[in-house]
Amino acid sequence: MQSPIQLTIESQLREYLLRDGSIDPKQMPDLTDIEACWKSVAEAYLPDGVPEYQNYPLASLGWMMYVGMAVAKLWDTDWERYSKEENLYTMLRDKRGYDAMDEAIAEDVLRVGKPEQEAIAKLVMHCAQTAYDIISHAGIEPSTPEAYVAYVDALHALYRIGAATELYRLGYRMQLL
Repeated sequence: MQSPIQLTIESQLREYLLRDGSIDPKQMPDLTDIEACWKSVAEAYLPDGVPEYQNYPLASLGWMMYVGMAVAKLWDTDWERYSKEENLYTMLRDKRGYDAMDEAIAEDVLRVGKPEQEAIAKLVMHCAQTAYDIISHAGIEPSTPEAYVAYVDALHALYRIGAATELYRLGYRMQLL
């Protein structure tokens, strides 16, 4: 079940991405396989992301959107293989380290050229800024258990939105049945 913070972030990002033409206008894609990885991805990400949040909140949030995009690409490429990976986040991070994860994902996983890398970076930073603004204006006291939960919920929203945007970029279109 999604928290109010997660719902708000996903809703606002979906509206923005619809205007931008970066997400399926009909509905969010079925993310069952990708969502099944969330818990292990989040558990592995938090020791890296939490310390970065204080000084680099947009990177700390945005990198999770890149992770969602990467997991969607791996799902499309060879899920039989990648679903057996012990931890997809660790595999992605270890390509070039946490600080260069955005570039590693864009170049090595998404396999996009410089112009598209720049467009993706701009999109991710806009989404991370939106999530950060929502958390900041939620009236949650920093460094509390509530703040931690809000951060994790924001990461989850960005992971899902990242996966949805990548699936759309790959040509997946949802059909209402």
